[in-house]
Amino acid sequence: MLLRLPILAARFLHNGRLRLLFGILILILIGGLCYVYTWENEYYPCFMEGKGMATQQATVEDADSSILEDVLQAEPKPTPGRSIFFHETSCNLNRRLEKLKVTARQACAIESAALHNPNFQVFVLFAGPTYRISTGGHNNSHPQTLVEAILSYSNVHLRRLNLESYAAGTPMEEWLKDGRLSRSKYLFSHISDFLRYLTLYRYGGLYLDMDVVVLRNMEKVPPNYTGAESNTHLAAGVMSLAATGFGHEIAASCLRDFQHNFDGRDWGNNGPGVITRVAQKICSTKDIALMQEDPKRCMGFKVFGRGAFYAVPWKKWRDFFEPEKLEETMARCKDSYVVHVWNKHSSALPIKQGSKSAYAKYAEQNCPRSYKAAGEYF
Repeated sequence: MLLRLPILAARFLHNGRLRLLFGILILILIGGLCYVYTWENEYYPCFMEGKGMATQQATVEDADSSILEDVLQAEPKPTPGRSIFFHETSCNLNRRLEKLKVTARQACAIESAALHNPNFQVFVLFAGPTYRISTGGHNNSHPQTLVEAILSYSNVHLRRLNLESYAAGTPMEEWLKDGRLSRSKYLFSHISDFLRYLTLYRYGGLYLDMDVVVLRNMEKVPPNYTGAESNTHLAAGVMSLAATGFGHEIAASCLRDFQHNFDGRDWGNNGPGVITRVAQKICSTKDIALMQEDPKRCMGFKVFGRGAFYAVPWKKWRDFFEPEKLEETMARCKDSYVVHVWNKHSSALPIKQGSKSAYAKYAEQNCPRSYKAAGEYF
């Protein structure tokens, strides 16, 4: 066979069709590689707008509006370890300044956090294009909007951020430049994952998803905790880390895991997957039950049981919205700090004011101003 290789090579070189076919295959291969390494999600530029864009490109058309300030520059800044964070990662490809909007359920999450934790500062960070925010009050002919409802709490602050600036000076600065995040199949979800770990690294404090309702004060709960979602995974929708010491070390470990294990094709790998893997290393076990039963095993990092934040599993999300499930759901969540209503599944199901569902009851009690401002449907 080896003796025949020179003969075969000579025949190949003299066969024009084979050379042409070979050339086309090479071009397809090179083109495919270039596509893999240069393709970018069309929405990604929303999160990478240049620093100072708001003042350089934008004009404020409404005299009663002002530009949302950058979290890194505006006062007050987050108090390390004593702040609650929400992230909003939607995108408007037009990149024009718009009136800032929040949904009724987002407003409820924010208000409930502010209501029950008056000594914590609540920061809502908008990662998309810069928005305009109304500075005018409301009157009898102008009912209170959802934005005005949450801003009626003095400890609520709305800010924007730029991904590049926000990552600068952190372990994620260089990683962000390699473009893996921009090629994610689940861009919005993975940017949200990226930001929650980066925010906890920067400031510590409590991160909350936008589809929760806070039911109790959490100011005195010792930091460095998360919650189990199942028997095999922790969840990343409620996480608290101290700004210094062990808490900061955990946040740094989460950033390292995010970099090393990032997979843009896997929805959950970069969110709950990160905190699950990090906790497994801290606790020296993959057994979620052991993490909860033996606090010493996890060196002070507390893993709450499902009842604390995820008493109703995602497969039963409808229990929050069906009146016949009211008593059962309220009983299941009686010891919860937070309820998580699984917006990915429930967002398209509106509830009418006065509904006898568990979610309507939670909203009426824990975010009364947002509930009222929402109008007929919540």
